[in-house]
Amino acid sequence: MMNDQHYEITICSDSVGETAEAVVKATMRQFDAHQVITKRIGHIKHEDEIRLIMEAAAKRGGFVAYTLVQPELREMMKEEAIRLGVRAVDIMGPMMEAFIDTFNDSPKRKPGLQHEMDDDYFRRVEAIEFTVKCDDGRDTSSLLKADIVLIGVSRTSKTPLSIFLAHKGHKVTNLPLVPEVKPPKELFMLQENRVIGLTMDAEKLLKIRTERLKAVGLPNGAKYATLDRIVEELDYAHVLMKQIGCPIINVTDKAIEETAGIILGYMN
Repeated sequence: MMNDQHYEITICSDSVGETAEAVVKATMRQFDAHQVITKRIGHIKHEDEIRLIMEAAAKRGGFVAYTLVQPELREMMKEEAIRLGVRAVDIMGPMMEAFIDTFNDSPKRKPGLQHEMDDDYFRRVEAIEFTVKCDDGRDTSSLLKADIVLIGVSRTSKTPLSIFLAHKGHKVTNLPLVPEVKPPKELFMLQENRVIGLTMDAEKLLKIRTERLKAVGLPNGAKYATLDRIVEELDYAHVLMKQIGCPIINVTDKAIEETAGIILGYMN
């Protein structure tokens, strides 16, 4: 996109719209999409709403992505897309049709089932509460209660990974590794596949820590952000991880989602 024009993707749903938005944003990350903005419209109930949304989208350009479980709303979206010449991407429809054709079943056609407060919902809430409480080694006794224990030196994405995994329903605790601090005895009582070691290339970690110092207003010369100290910490952490026998993941330039996928693969 070489001009200054901005483009818009309209995200429509008869529920919250998080599913469609997640797909759109995952797609946008594959492109240099600085000129593209998204607009999410949820809880669509009537065909008239779709008509107005599509007419507005036709004026602005771009395209529409939607998750609509009610067949009359999906049909209206298709008709308006043809009438106005607007590209409309049905994110959920093909999947539902494949399910119907393959398993000879009928959908409930009820919006928002993903957000119902069922057992899975409460399990995720419990996991998030546990993970927040146990962040950064605050409660070492929790190591024995966790589904996943992340270990690594400072700034290796332990906290954001923990929260991401907690939203998937896993109780996670993370422990920073520092050469001067003896690791808790509970760490050596865990099965190897419950512990995941995180590491990072020293130069990348140096850049991250230097930026962290700037963010908190500390001088650049602090030992925390020197290459010698980082190498020392990484070497110490590597020896400890080998002693435990846990998998080790190099998170350099990896997205949180990618690392989480690798971790869950180990868990399975």
